[in-house]
Amino acid sequence: MRFEFATAGRILFGRGRAAELPEIVRSFGPRVFVIAGHGPDRLGAAAEPLLTVAPDPEGWGVVRGEPTFDLCRRTVEAARAVGPDVVVAIGGGSAIDLGKAVAMLLGNGGDPLDYAEGIGSGKPVTRPSVPFAAVPVTAGTGAEVTRNAVLGSTEHGVKVSLRSPTMLPSVALVDPELGAGVSPSITASSGMDALVQLIEAYASSKAQPLTDALCRVGLERGWPALPVAVRDGADLDAREAMAFAALCSGLALANAGLGAVHGFAGPLGGMLGAPHGVLCATLLAPVLRTNLRALRERSADHPALSRYADLAAWISGRPQPEALADAVDARMAELRSLPGVRLPGLGALGLAPDRFDEAVAKSRTASSMKGNPIALTEEDLHRILAEASPGAQGAGR
Repeated sequence: MRFEFATAGRILFGRGRAAELPEIVRSFGPRVFVIAGHGPDRLGAAAEPLLTVAPDPEGWGVVRGEPTFDLCRRTVEAARAVGPDVVVAIGGGSAIDLGKAVAMLLGNGGDPLDYAEGIGSGKPVTRPSVPFAAVPVTAGTGAEVTRNAVLGSTEHGVKVSLRSPTMLPSVALVDPELGAGVSPSITASSGMDALVQLIEAYASSKAQPLTDALCRVGLERGWPALPVAVRDGADLDAREAMAFAALCSGLALANAGLGAVHGFAGPLGGMLGAPHGVLCATLLAPVLRTNLRALRERSADHPALSRYADLAAWISGRPQPEALADAVDARMAELRSLPGVRLPGLGALGLAPDRFDEAVAKSRTASSMKGNPIALTEEDLHRILAEASPGAQGAGR
């Protein structure tokens, strides 16, 4: 038994813990730079603790949508003008990923492309990041405890990671009350991202005992809570369960990796400009069915089959691998039926069949593909895209 487990320097979880943020931030020094999904005027109660330590608008950077390399460069320049002792990110995975990248670049210098996987130089990160505190508002990516930052390149039409253990946040503060105002659609898509991460990390070829335990407890709490949180955003028990599931998913993926869902989601996010959680949600069942088919046909005694049976038992009570995709289909149908929720297929997101070859080629170089329990063929990958694009003419091979 050999494994490694690394995570944030401190994890603080619980309702009302955002009130502790000023004291935590001040412990690093007086100069603070904040990165948020909205300006303080739209963050409401979530901004109050930060305005006590970063009242100057020059000390705030705002990310709308998913972060790009250009936005990262501009935000680093703004942060350098402040000379922060600590960078704080509050918001969804986009704000937290941008915060991790900015904190790393403040500590190491250079351009974000110097460190980017795939499209950049892939230069190793050799110095510590500036201290970084992550405060999630959505319950989805688990970025508050992961070691990478995802940035989009409009030039290359892809999203890639900057990655290093030194990019793990100094502090992750998870307060479920901060998510009470998140919309039903974002609650659904970000929540599905967390559940996908738990499923993929458990089935990953790099799974290990500690991540296995996290995946099980995260799914057992998060799976029943998600539709409740979507229906009633003020249900703090459901919000708390989803915040915990997202935290578990980040801890698991950072140490066990993921699979083909995320192998596709990064390239497709760059190609389509579609929200990451929506892509993961619509890809999950097709990937599960394709993986099961490949395992049955090419590796019938593969241990991943029993892992899929475990996952099916935990969320549906039926310990058969095929029951897992059925349960995901049923959950997606349930979420799509709820008011305010939009979880479209890939075709509706703009993926035409004539771009399948491009998506497959880009997915093959994605780091998440390395964790998929079985190597997928070109035909397998095309089948996933076809199944995730209902009604597409000429889809598949």
